Amino acid sequence: MEKTVLCYLIKDDSYLMIKKRNKNGDNNSGKYLGVGGHIEDGETIYDAARREIKEETNLDVLELNYRGLVKFIDDDFIEDMYLFTSNKFIGEIKESDEGSLHFIKINEIYNYNIWPGDRIFLEKLKTDELINIKLIYKNSEFIGWEEL
Repeated sequence: MEKTVLCYLIKDDSYLMIKKRNKNGDNNSGKYLGVGGHIEDGETIYDAARREIKEETNLDVLELNYRGLVKFIDDDFIEDMYLFTSNKFIGEIKESDEGSLHFIKINEIYNYNIWPGDRIFLEKLKTDELINIKLIYKNSEFIGWEEL
């Protein structure tokens, strides 16, 4: 099972999104995502989120808000993704080789190329509720979701 972190950095009613570069075999190529990645051995989810944010944006996060767990299932692939938001960060944005960075108005995100299942937790991020959902795909096609 994969374990990852995903963070949405908030500024002026916008999320910092990364448009993933086209890479062979990467299902995320061309999609807009929050910032994040894999949790390394020995890291807490908070440490992993801070490291991934620094690697992908060059920003240092001063405060992370844990928002919940999103479980992805796609055939035999299972991923637990720990979701965060933050509006407290410092530094100068620098892009990494992962993709280009864009502040996108929260109410306009659905106009961009995002995963269908992301729409579920992005809508829930607008509330204060703790997110605990499972997103179900088959051959990378969105099938549905349920609360855990």
